[in-house]
Amino acid sequence: MPVLIAVPHSGRCYPAFLLAALRQPERASLRLEDRHVDALALPAAEATQTSLLLADAPRAMIDLNRSADDIDWGMVRGPKPRITRHSLANRRSRNGLGLVPRRLPGMGEIWRRALDRSELDSWIAGIYHPYHAALSHELERLRDRWGTALLIDLHSMPPLPKAQPHDQPAEFVIGDRFGASCEPGLVDLAIRYLANNGRRVAHNRPYAGGYVLDRYGQTARGIHAIQVEVCRSTYLDARLDQPSVRAGAIAKLLSGLIRTLGTEAALMGNSGVAAQAAE
Repeated sequence: MPVLIAVPHSGRCYPAFLLAALRQPERASLRLEDRHVDALALPAAEATQTSLLLADAPRAMIDLNRSADDIDWGMVRGPKPRITRHSLANRRSRNGLGLVPRRLPGMGEIWRRALDRSELDSWIAGIYHPYHAALSHELERLRDRWGTALLIDLHSMPPLPKAQPHDQPAEFVIGDRFGASCEPGLVDLAIRYLANNGRRVAHNRPYAGGYVLDRYGQTARGIHAIQVEVCRSTYLDARLDQPSVRAGAIAKLLSGLIRTLGTEAALMGNSGVAAQAAE
């Protein structure tokens, strides 16, 4: 199918130097990771024979869903670019969650020391650019083969808060940058599929997608991108730490979602609609 599943926050490979540099590595990793979301992505990709891109580098080290310019230079030791004004490029770093996360609510600063400029440059060159090169290449390959391509940017989220005691918060959130990154029919199909399977689903609230959708959602070229957020309580244990017995059912649910969306995307490509739009 013309589908790529990308999982930018699945990484759990923590080098010793990184653990030594973090103030509270276990707590920071638990907060920053999309905890064990690869336990859903791997079986779903295998069941649907879909392309899969999994990050190994942890988000504490580098956030692959950020612009390479979204850097808090106050946490970097060494030569810095001249910054004359704030811009959209570094909007997330200003709240502590830029390309390299700096602080978390309730934890404050997560690093024991400043990062060397050489460290930052090596992470960007060795992790960030290869990940995005692979993502871009596969989407272009699928687009050329099928006439259309669909990126499913898979994430997990902590349980959403209740506004009222009787509220039932969403278990899944489908993001499409408020209609900018994906054909509306595919988004509607995703929402209906989850709802028809008895799941509570929201659209763009509170997660509309981030840098990956902004960069790769190119609907005029036949490349569509959606973000799928899965509540961690649906597949992890009570501590939101390890996969539970429910993980298999959620992986099966995602397999059905991917198969449904992939079939529709293939039909879009075969109809020539995407190819004509690209021309």
